[in-house]
Amino acid sequence: MNQVIGVDLGGSAIKLGRFSETGDLLAELQVPTPQPALPGAVTTAIVAAVQQLDPEQLADRVGVGHPGPSDQAGRVARIAINLPGWLEVPLANWLEPLLERTVTLANDANCALLGEHWLGAACGVGDVLLLTLGTGVGGAVLLDGKLFTGHLGAAAEPGLIGLDPNGPPCRSGNDGSLESFCSRRGFDRLSSVDPVLLCARASNGDGEALAVWHAYGKLLGKGLSSLIYLLTPELVLIGGGLSGASDHFLPAVLQEVEQRVQAVSREGLIIRRCSLGNGAGRLGAARLALQRLAPSLG
Repeated sequence: MNQVIGVDLGGSAIKLGRFSETGDLLAELQVPTPQPALPGAVTTAIVAAVQQLDPEQLADRVGVGHPGPSDQAGRVARIAINLPGWLEVPLANWLEPLLERTVTLANDANCALLGEHWLGAACGVGDVLLLTLGTGVGGAVLLDGKLFTGHLGAAAEPGLIGLDPNGPPCRSGNDGSLESFCSRRGFDRLSSVDPVLLCARASNGDGEALAVWHAYGKLLGKGLSSLIYLLTPELVLIGGGLSGASDHFLPAVLQEVEQRVQAVSREGLIIRRCSLGNGAGRLGAARLALQRLAPSLG
């Protein structure tokens, strides 16, 4: 039975899984992302991690999710605004001779959505919007069951839509973007307390903590409302590290959406947290490799 490896490249960790063709997790590994996360150092780290995960080369294909758009062919990481030096990086070409396996690339949020659509919260749903809340605000769009990436592969960056033209700076150049308000950096403007600790405090009924998450949810709901008008999805999924506090901020998101979005544009809409957690990205990267790459005959 052919096996496949999924790699989820993040700003602080690289998460890997070796999967069967039906999505069963056979082995897993997580290693730190090199700091600074320069392309060459990351390439070396991925190669070492794949070799550690699969020393016998049971998997002949590798899918890699990275923070930013890839080209349509899935060969080049075009840009990653939150990683240094990532501009038109031919990552697949670098990895293949070192791994002796075929490689394909995609935006990490696209991979997360593919994973959720395959075996998670979006299974069987055709029109889905995913937002990942972490170092940045990533996102992906599924229309009629297919990823929407645009004519050159760089479409569907919902975190970079404008929220307030006078808002905080954004590395994309679109200052006041949804990312500038709702990423971890944006959250830190609302509170100096670590989000994990603030989530725990909110769970214990701390009023100040609950107020911070309510304010965060209102900002997220404001940006999400514009996206809903554009896409009218059946389902909105919330993932990423900050989604662990979704119980505390989703009520404010829903309130904001109901206030801002006409009923006809949100009819039947469900907004909920991803079900696969941190495993969605690597699973979706494996799914991508299964879809794009023919199995090796060797």
